[in-house]
Amino acid sequence: MTTGADVRDILELGGGESESTGIISKKDIINADKKRSKKSSETLTFKRPEGMHREVYALLYSDKKDGPPLLPSDTTQGYRTVKAKLGCKKVRPWKWMPFTNPARKDGAIFYHWRRASEEGKDYPFARFNKTVQVPVYSEQEYQMYLHDDGWTKAETDHLFDLCRRFDLRFIVIHDRYDHQQFKKRSGEDLKDRYYGICAKLANIRATPGTELKIPVFDAGHERRRKEQLERLYSRTPEQVSEEEYLIQELRKIESRKKEREKKAQDLQKLITAADTTTELRRAERRATKKKLPQKKETEKPAVPETAGIRFPDFKSAGVTLRSQRMKLPSSVGQKKIKALDQMLTELGVDLNPMPTEEIVQMFNELRSDLVLLYELKQAFSNCEYELQMLRHRFEALSKTGSSSTTASVDGSVGDSQMVLSTDEIKTEAKDHIIDVVGAPLTPNSRKRRESASSSSSVKKMKKP
Repeated sequence: MTTGADVRDILELGGGESESTGIISKKDIINADKKRSKKSSETLTFKRPEGMHREVYALLYSDKKDGPPLLPSDTTQGYRTVKAKLGCKKVRPWKWMPFTNPARKDGAIFYHWRRASEEGKDYPFARFNKTVQVPVYSEQEYQMYLHDDGWTKAETDHLFDLCRRFDLRFIVIHDRYDHQQFKKRSGEDLKDRYYGICAKLANIRATPGTELKIPVFDAGHERRRKEQLERLYSRTPEQVSEEEYLIQELRKIESRKKEREKKAQDLQKLITAADTTTELRRAERRATKKKLPQKKETEKPAVPETAGIRFPDFKSAGVTLRSQRMKLPSSVGQKKIKALDQMLTELGVDLNPMPTEEIVQMFNELRSDLVLLYELKQAFSNCEYELQMLRHRFEALSKTGSSSTTASVDGSVGDSQMVLSTDEIKTEAKDHIIDVVGAPLTPNSRKRRESASSSSSVKKMKKP
């Protein structure tokens, strides 16, 4: 008979054997998750202090178990009950002492609190007292170099005295200028006289061979700038709205001009591509007539990228099917593919012919020429449509011009009827603006013209 003590001894012996021999027992497997949870719970040491709001604590601690960037100094007694811990060091003594400001010349004495260690030092804010160095001239220099018929010496001395007092603040100088004793001057006149004298004195007193940075003041430019600013500020709301309308119209014309230039470049590319393809075909025909030796496939004449379709070259190693050369590249759009299939069916050409060497080459050249013809027809229809629109606009403008001339000759319109509001002028301008560049086409009109041009091109090709 085995008792409970014997069973307990057997289990203890089994656990000891597993620890010594390295064999994992059932007890170790069950208690593995508990040990992990204990370790993970030991790492969570940060807790929200009592009295601190959740939003404030979220700024200090995140849910990713990362260390907070800012830690509270003492959270044992709660967030609201923390008291300041004052040290036992002595407080630095402060003293009520007098001071003088070097910016003042009247010798005024003031008092303030300062640390006792700073007694006898200069006023700390005296370093911000910056003064402008206004030049001083002598009587001889004024008579020899600075004399001006429009300015007297007393008036010039008064101007330089005010410049020293008010640190070249010319608005204040113009306000404090003695206009009763001297001639009335504007702010630009005062600046012109001051900077002119400074430039002359700098040239006189400079040593030869040194480069000087002489201040230059253009009084005329300053007057024009202020006049333009005054005109801009005194505009009426009608003038502002009219200017905005004109700026919008200018932007529209510039955008149409860019579109027209882009269309012209694309059309020129198509024309050059058609010319190059025709020249290459003629050269090939002449070569066949003269029975010249045929060139290798690698020596084929290069065709520009814009000439219809550019088929990919299969030069990779390995076995390839010749029918892959007849596949259209991804650069060809669905609209062109549909138009190409329609043109081939109307011409009676098989869409998937037998892919021999000659048939593949001729079939690709045919489709490239058809796509080039389609693009040329589309560009021609666009140009014809724009030309027709410009012709209609010219006729409408010529009619309005003739009617206005007849009205001016008859003189039947009164002065009250001739005055038009700005809104009426804008509406008339919108109706009769001469668009030299041409209006952009709507997508619906383009689609209709493209389909019509493709069908008409096929019909013309069928005719003998």
